[in-house]
Amino acid sequence: MEKAASFLSSLLGGGGEGSAAGAEPAATVASILVYPIKSCRGVSVPQAPVTSFGFRWDQQWLVVNAKGRACTQRVEPKMALVEVELPPEAFDEDWQPTPGSCLVIRAPGMDTLKVPLAAERGTVDDVSVWEWSGSAYDEAAEAAEWFSTYFGKPTRLVRFKEESEIRPTNPDYAQGYKIASQGSLDALNELLKEPLPINRFRPNILVDGCHPYAEDLWKTLKINKLTFDGVKLCDRCKVPTVNQEDGTLGTEPTETMLTFRSGEKIRPGHKNKQKGILWAKFGVQGICLSKGQRENCQGRRSSLCSADIPFF
Repeated sequence: MEKAASFLSSLLGGGGEGSAAGAEPAATVASILVYPIKSCRGVSVPQAPVTSFGFRWDQQWLVVNAKGRACTQRVEPKMALVEVELPPEAFDEDWQPTPGSCLVIRAPGMDTLKVPLAAERGTVDDVSVWEWSGSAYDEAAEAAEWFSTYFGKPTRLVRFKEESEIRPTNPDYAQGYKIASQGSLDALNELLKEPLPINRFRPNILVDGCHPYAEDLWKTLKINKLTFDGVKLCDRCKVPTVNQEDGTLGTEPTETMLTFRSGEKIRPGHKNKQKGILWAKFGVQGICLSKGQRENCQGRRSSLCSADIPFF
């Protein structure tokens, strides 16, 4: 453990007792990305407000099928082509929607859809995503018709009711920030026949200036005045094999990653909780704030995370 801590300190430019005073960190936050609709395209922003659920606006909306089950790129790779846009000021701290504020949605062959951010909405029950189920706001008939036409089957757009719905999870995993590094992507691309962009891995925070897979050892990360805990390595499902530019499904990078980035390769003897599933690992899942601060945050914005700043 001591060797790992020393190695991490050298990768990120200091932070330990033996580091030189005023040492410059080697890494910076290169990009911040928010994914307003789960499994649709992300938005690159210069800053994003941090909440107890993740970045504000991140995965606030779901596309659900006729049974209320969330759709993802695993089953609907065409979701990769759905572009979303929010007002630039939506990522300012304490910004509130006005009557004219909209979530703008575009996709090939479809007219532009505008979903009002401040409109009153009805509620639908029996919405589910993974182990969570509950009620959500229904974004009404126009959005339902738009997505049903695009996918060729009955679907609706719903929004998470953050003021009343809580997804029951282990508290140590409740806040999700996927953090990846450019160094890891560069190293992976050296092994692939065709290099891939970082959007295959859909991170919230992209870090540049550190060694490949340094994030495997990250435990405590500091950005601005925020402290993130590196909880676990990210298990990668089928989504990284979806080309985010055209929505086609392939086998890479998962095929190559499983040869050296599976849980069995990284942590021999470590039991996978989901038997029979072999996961490739890329990036780290982070949470923001200490446990006490998370308990008192109550879903409100606490601070801003910004790009192009040092990362410790």
